[in-house]
Amino acid sequence: MTEGKSAEDRRREKPGAAGAHEEEQKEVSEQEQVERLRNSIMERMDLSVDPDDGVIRKQILDALLDYSKTEYLTVGRKKRLNEKLFASIRGLDLLEALLEDDSVTEIMVNGADQIFVERQGKLARYEDSFSSEERLLQVIQKIVSKVNRRVNDASPIADARLPDGSRVCVVLPPVSLEGPVLSIRKFPKKRFAMDDMVQIGSITEEAAEFLKKLVLARYNIFISGGTGTGKTTFLNALSGFIPEDERIITIEDSAELQLQNIKNLIRLEVRQANTEGENAVTMRQLIRASLRLRPDRIVVGEVRGEEAVEMIMAMSTGHDGSLSTGHGNSSRDMMLRLETMLLMGMDMPLAAIRSQIAAGIDILVHLGRLMDKSRKVLEISEIQGIQDGQIRVVPLYLFREKSRDPATGRIIGSLERTGEQLKNRQKWKDAGFAEEELMSVSEV
Repeated sequence: MTEGKSAEDRRREKPGAAGAHEEEQKEVSEQEQVERLRNSIMERMDLSVDPDDGVIRKQILDALLDYSKTEYLTVGRKKRLNEKLFASIRGLDLLEALLEDDSVTEIMVNGADQIFVERQGKLARYEDSFSSEERLLQVIQKIVSKVNRRVNDASPIADARLPDGSRVCVVLPPVSLEGPVLSIRKFPKKRFAMDDMVQIGSITEEAAEFLKKLVLARYNIFISGGTGTGKTTFLNALSGFIPEDERIITIEDSAELQLQNIKNLIRLEVRQANTEGENAVTMRQLIRASLRLRPDRIVVGEVRGEEAVEMIMAMSTGHDGSLSTGHGNSSRDMMLRLETMLLMGMDMPLAAIRSQIAAGIDILVHLGRLMDKSRKVLEISEIQGIQDGQIRVVPLYLFREKSRDPATGRIIGSLERTGEQLKNRQKWKDAGFAEEELMSVSEV
């Protein structure tokens, strides 16, 4: 009774035929099928309104039903196509799966056909790719438009963020010779508290307790570190010690901070210039405006340029307990960079610039990423004024490496006291902490 049946019918009846047929279907890749089906769905969809998820899901099911009438699809491939189509239309295409993967910490797109991901500090090539450069550009525009940013041939570089706070950087041709470049540094879904930092070994319990008292005593704290050392994550954790009844203003180039325990919170974000190069709102303007909004503390996400002037002025003129971060490869390097930033923004002698920095910042916390890819607090230092014309940076805690695990390469060490004394104790005493308590912490 097989003579009247088509070759396709006979193939479906054979054991394992579905798997064999799926191998044949590889000639038409899932990526090509997604692109074909997506175009069909978009042609039928009313784009004058924003359809909800239910409408999109129904359109996808209808398209798959029509497609399966002419092309055989296994149950597994239908399911994959369903999810890929939804991600392509509603979400960020193939990036959706990577964003949902908790093991991925960073996504790097080098043009449409090259994607790399970071897992546990190691980079690897991702097997999938965008169907075309145009499709990648559509995804990029979807990301930047949601945070009112603009990126095009005239302005080919943009910073943005995803709804979860993940940091995005975009570089387009002609600046990028490899095609559109996209980097996403994922924000952890679980907000790290300082206890979590202690648990994973980034800081010792004793040092964490010391920082907690410094925050409560309203010391101005600056966090430095290289790229990918976790400055923003650590700043979030440190802000968890701020009393919840205080009024806090955060100022960022791209909003990433998540101060969840603060009720009286104002979040400010810079605005890019429009197509005519006008109406930009800079971080300097936001810091100035924040001073008139009666903040108890100001938290500046990261200083990169002239805005360091306003940040240091705020720290040294009555807004004690403020926090900020900056990019530096060491504590000394961070001080030199801050000097340069202030020189960019104000016409003052270098000696006066150094005095302003020393008067504004009380404590410097330096983070690092070790050879085993772990992130650690490497140094907690006090800024003790000016000595011999230089900013005096005195380490109170230093990370000391003890050994390395020969099997895993893991670095074994801890953040230890140096024996140096905390010199500025007035804020400590004003907060109601006894000097004996200070001595028990810093071994004075």
